[in-house]
Amino acid sequence: MIKILGLSGSLRAASLNSMLLRAAARLAPPGVALVVFDGLGRLPLFNVDLEADEPKPVAALRAALNAAAAVVIASPEYAHGVSGVMKNALDWMVGNESFVAKPVALWNASPRATLAQAALRETLSTMSTIVVGDACVAIPLLGARCDEESIVRDAVVSATLARALERLGAAATTLR
Repeated sequence: MIKILGLSGSLRAASLNSMLLRAAARLAPPGVALVVFDGLGRLPLFNVDLEADEPKPVAALRAALNAAAAVVIASPEYAHGVSGVMKNALDWMVGNESFVAKPVALWNASPRATLAQAALRETLSTMSTIVVGDACVAIPLLGARCDEESIVRDAVVSATLARALERLGAAATTLR
């Protein structure tokens, strides 16, 4: 079983990116499990002075990343950049090797979020991840009236998500 960790860059209860991850967890192909991490909102703001006595939420994120074979980051774009939630989480992980050589897919619920995706790629490159291009997707949910169930029922969207997870899982298997 290939375990993939899902990270949402939005804390909103009605976040389309979080819905995308939860729906994808239900659509995972055989041999792949997507587990959505729900603790990014508990991370303190990044502070190097706190690294020596690692806060429990930071340790939980690091442990979840270390237990995963790959990562899916579904994050919105705010003011032409990466969401503060996602940037804070990544900043906490720079000082350890939880992302090193880890296959990562970038997803977003808006095809217009290109600047944040480029910034995420740059940050992840600095962290020595392996962004799996053919597992990265933009699903045009922005403005759509949808929920997790409608995402799962949409044949095109569900096939796209399952295919992306399959490709990310294959990359993780190859890199093992």
